[in-house]
Amino acid sequence: MKILISQPNHEGNLEQLQTELALDYDFDTVLFPEGYITDKDNVVRACALANKYKKMIITGYRDNNKDRALIINQHGEIILERAKSPMNVRLYTPSAVEVNGSKIGYLLCVELLQGLLGLEEYDTSLTYIAHPIGVGMFSEEQFNEWISEAKRIAVKYNTMILGTSHADGSYRNCGISIPIAYCIDRVGEPVFISKNDLRTRIINLKTKEYGFIARIFV
Repeated sequence: MKILISQPNHEGNLEQLQTELALDYDFDTVLFPEGYITDKDNVVRACALANKYKKMIITGYRDNNKDRALIINQHGEIILERAKSPMNVRLYTPSAVEVNGSKIGYLLCVELLQGLLGLEEYDTSLTYIAHPIGVGMFSEEQFNEWISEAKRIAVKYNTMILGTSHADGSYRNCGISIPIAYCIDRVGEPVFISKNDLRTRIINLKTKEYGFIARIFV
């Protein structure tokens, strides 16, 4: 199982998604940030792209200015879709989906802070957890906090967790953003932690080996 992890700019036309899906590399899934898909019309377009290139898309989309979870399988079918969980309640379900014999957990951005308890119904049966993030971290403290929490979740559920943010934008337009992408293995050890490094990566979850693809858009 090989996953392409992208840190695109915000955009409204899915150009970066299509470019990455069309790459002549060996991967079966792409992980894009929270809110990369801007509306329901682009969800339909993303489904068509997934089917065209036979790749699964894990991301999030915006609907009436609200963030929603989204996973589209390689046939262009939506297999996970739900609202983002408010911080004062338990993690919404579904937060996992079975695909081709694998079970994928899903945490949407700040839901990371609910994941330690929110995924308990799945015990240790998850193949990996995907974590689309909206924008980069607003401080070094937040960066370290989120990486630490991802490590705790990986250990508790004995699985890998992978996350990525957009390259641009900032939390509530505060003007400070540290783009982040990461992969933590099942014992809580980093496979990679990316800070202000916008290169696309393709990772083999079985071997933990990964490589870089030069950023096409600036």
